[in-house]
Amino acid sequence: MDTSKDLARRNRKLAVTCVGIFSLMIGASYAAVPLYDLFCRVTGFGGTTQVAEAASDVVIDRKITVRFDGNVNHSLPWSFKPEQRSVTLKMGETAQLAYVATNVSENTTVGTSTFNVSPPTAGAYFNKLDCFCFTEQALKSGETVEMPVVFFVDPEMDKDPELKSVKEITLSYTFFPVEQPERPVAARADAAETETNL
Repeated sequence: MDTSKDLARRNRKLAVTCVGIFSLMIGASYAAVPLYDLFCRVTGFGGTTQVAEAASDVVIDRKITVRFDGNVNHSLPWSFKPEQRSVTLKMGETAQLAYVATNVSENTTVGTSTFNVSPPTAGAYFNKLDCFCFTEQALKSGETVEMPVVFFVDPEMDKDPELKSVKEITLSYTFFPVEQPERPVAARADAAETETNL
């Protein structure tokens, strides 16, 4: 009798452990993408750039040339390129550059961009103060817009032994189509109110 109770208790404990492990695995799979994104943003891993709240208060004499690259996925009917191919600035100095995008289709299209820097280890020192890449971009048919990016290269890069000989950084963007564009919260609320009134 005691043996069957012990067996039942062990089976329950095993079942609870299995359910716990299964739940942990499901949770980990959902958390993997945002955690990886956070890891890349914090460390600059894979050329992921940083987002800065304020400009650098330190500017050093070491100069760095930043080259700009623009690409568009074949599914998005846009032309997209930087206004200038490169700029040379001191580390810590803030610069602004614009990319130019044109919708060459007959319809309004929405794009979102991915970005990285090369060499990838420089991503931890490349800081953006403002960038078109922070939000989706909608262009009407035939519309051309300038898309600015404001950035600086952290002077701390000068102390990194791996990057001592680096004289150039390439900032690259690729635009992809957005199938279901995000709607502002106010627009969602208006739509919900309209549906309620119907």
